[in-house]
Amino acid sequence: MYRLLFRFLLRRIDPECAHALATGTLRLARATPWGRAFVRRLIGPTASCLQTRAFGLSFPTPLGVAAGLDKGATWFADLAALGFGFVEVGTITARPQDGNPQPRVARVETDRALVNRMGFPNPGATAAAGELARRARDPIVGVNIGKSAVVPVERAGDDYRETVSRLAPLADYLVLNVSSPNTPGLRDLHAIERLRALVSAVRAELAEIGCSTPLLIKIGPDLDDDRVDAISSLAVELELDGVVAVNTTVDRSALTEASVPFAGGGVSGAPLRARAVEVLRRIRLVVKDGCVIISVGGVQSAGDVWERILAGATLVQAYTAFVYDGPGWPKRVNRELAHKVQAAGASSIEQLIGADGRGPGDLATGRRGAQTGSARPAAGSRVVP
Repeated sequence: MYRLLFRFLLRRIDPECAHALATGTLRLARATPWGRAFVRRLIGPTASCLQTRAFGLSFPTPLGVAAGLDKGATWFADLAALGFGFVEVGTITARPQDGNPQPRVARVETDRALVNRMGFPNPGATAAAGELARRARDPIVGVNIGKSAVVPVERAGDDYRETVSRLAPLADYLVLNVSSPNTPGLRDLHAIERLRALVSAVRAELAEIGCSTPLLIKIGPDLDDDRVDAISSLAVELELDGVVAVNTTVDRSALTEASVPFAGGGVSGAPLRARAVEVLRRIRLVVKDGCVIISVGGVQSAGDVWERILAGATLVQAYTAFVYDGPGWPKRVNRELAHKVQAAGASSIEQLIGADGRGPGDLATGRRGAQTGSARPAAGSRVVP
């Protein structure tokens, strides 16, 4: 049904308008007790074999929502109700900002891709904190934070600290976004010494407010392999809780259409798949069991999630496939993932993390590819059923 709706209506609407329409429709569907009951019945329970531990929390499934879909932390509960195991909101900045001028989002349907140059439009850290403060016991919510566009890169540490002070106590984990191509100067923070300084500043703020929220960094796909390795080594050195890989790419060479109505921006969706897997494998080789990897980029199916888990990802995020395939997509992926776990003879998908790099005897002993249950827990850590 959704594919017909997309084909005959949504694809004819501006992408941002279609996003607002989908958001409003889902929120309306869950605004009443009978509406929430209908959605629960439609989606059904998630198989227990998909439960995954990370950051001291129990994720009902490793499949989550990437940052960018819920920019203002306003509909994470609705997204989780569709079957996602967690939602990463943002990117959120210290100050409210409108982002770049429109048009700033384009579909490339033949490639199942999106191109965006949004520029972090969001209501700011104070407003987002108000939304997060009202959330119920679940779902698990990560908060992706970035540099305000008006702040020079030399003052990025203070800017991130301001956001952290408001949002860290309300987040299950924090992600420092240093890799979006749509904020001038942001990717300069990939430089090792600047990244080291940024992490130090954020950790100083966390200590000052007495918060132990797990801290991750999000890196881009356009880094060369040596830089990926260097950042991975830094993550181990600084004992970061995890790495999110990858962000969108500025490389449009994989797109078969040239009709994007603006210059610049980042490509997401299927064209990112190969590089996202390459970066995941490189990171896992360096960090070994030292931190959680959240893999994102080009995830289109249960097979893609499965590939990321076997390659060493603890958690996997999606965005573009959900835009194209609609509200039934996470349920289908979860169902197919559960079948794959059972066919592999495992009792839990956790047993299969990093299985590509292990011997045949490791599954029987329950050895995992990442110490997902041993990461430092967040303050007031909890288990979500």
